[in-house]
Amino acid sequence: MSDDSRSTASTEPSGGRIWKGLRSLIFGENGEPTLRDELEAAIDDHDAEPLDNGDLSAVERQMLKRLLHFGETTADDVCVPRADIIAIEEKESFDAVVKVFSEAGHSRLPVYRETLDEVIGMIHIRDIFAVLASDQPRPETIESFIREPRYVPESMGVLDLLAEMQLTRTHMAIVLDEYSGTEGIVTIEDIVEEIVGEIEDEHDQEASELLVEMPQGHWDAEARAELDDVAEIVDERLGEIEEDVDTLGGLAFVLAGRVPAQGDMLDHPSGWQLEVTEGDSKRVTRLKLHPPSDDDERGREQK
Repeated sequence: MSDDSRSTASTEPSGGRIWKGLRSLIFGENGEPTLRDELEAAIDDHDAEPLDNGDLSAVERQMLKRLLHFGETTADDVCVPRADIIAIEEKESFDAVVKVFSEAGHSRLPVYRETLDEVIGMIHIRDIFAVLASDQPRPETIESFIREPRYVPESMGVLDLLAEMQLTRTHMAIVLDEYSGTEGIVTIEDIVEEIVGEIEDEHDQEASELLVEMPQGHWDAEARAELDDVAEIVDERLGEIEEDVDTLGGLAFVLAGRVPAQGDMLDHPSGWQLEVTEGDSKRVTRLKLHPPSDDDERGREQK
């Protein structure tokens, strides 16, 4: 080995050598990585290094890594799944819609006809507030507030989706599955969060406020509690589910196979039971979590 070769080998970062080895294994000795691969490898090589003045911060590096794979993401990957959608039936009264907006804390809500598979539009809270702030009588129906929705296929790439939403000045889109049923809804905020991470506003509650521990291992929980938080605070097994749901209410929907009714007791594979304590024909709002019995726990340990 020449002096130049020894010098190069001794100064090359270990991460770079590992990457070259992986590249040779995947692409062959003469294979060329993509620009995406090289950029990601460069970021990984510098992750453990101390920050110098002017260098990329840890947050910037993380955002860049997310951005490198942004083009591979589809509408289905970022949408709020069907089980977690808060929507309004087109025949709802004006006062009922005001209540839903107040409870949901969203600025836009989809409107459906009979079932969620027929979303006919969306309502913006600004239009509702305009009536509340004026002296005009409250309308009997919400028909005049319904805006034209935008429908997108679940396979649509988020780059194309973001460009289309910017072009059409649309902030919410209905994501359709291969049978034209409603798969979920997606907002510009959902797309941006894929790059910058979770965005919480002043109306978002801490997980500890949505999950309240009770005597004997029971928990009182709001249906909108995130499953990741439930798994971290209560029991990690409650977060182990194959279906695409993000909230405790969505989990209840999946376990029941329908919108569960108040009083329903739903069995989770872990032995936990979800009791629906508040809700209506369209959604669950509050649940009580019952821990597994000692017999359940012993039975699982023996398997």
